[in-house]
Amino acid sequence: MAKDPLLTVLKLASDAEEQAGLQLKAAQLDLQKRQGQLTALNNYRLDYMKQMDSQLGQKISASNYHQFHQFIRQIDEAIVQQHKQVNEATTQTQYRQQHWLEKQQKRKAVELLLANKADKALMLEAKREQKMSDEFASQQFYRNRRS
Repeated sequence: MAKDPLLTVLKLASDAEEQAGLQLKAAQLDLQKRQGQLTALNNYRLDYMKQMDSQLGQKISASNYHQFHQFIRQIDEAIVQQHKQVNEATTQTQYRQQHWLEKQQKRKAVELLLANKADKALMLEAKREQKMSDEFASQQFYRNRRS
């Protein structure tokens, strides 16, 4: 018997689903990395602010004060940029999740087609066997009747 073309389709669908799963995993790891970087930036800013709070009663030169505010602005800009990176990574992860779900759904549909085809084949085989059994019983009945 020839190989069912649906098996080839199933193989291709499974491979596509696996590839989509790998892409999803990579997107999730990238998102985690970017979120970690954002957390690190926020923690760094907080630590720097605490350090400046501890020097509150002390004299600070105008240039040091200016440098502090300039540095905080740079950290804030980096945080804003990192938020954008996290948002882009989140969007990419959501896209990859949807893509993977579509590939999974396609594979399941092909599996269902194959299962239905196998069920039909089993029913046809059962009908064929029943027909042969009925035919054999009929022949047996006619032989017994003739004898």
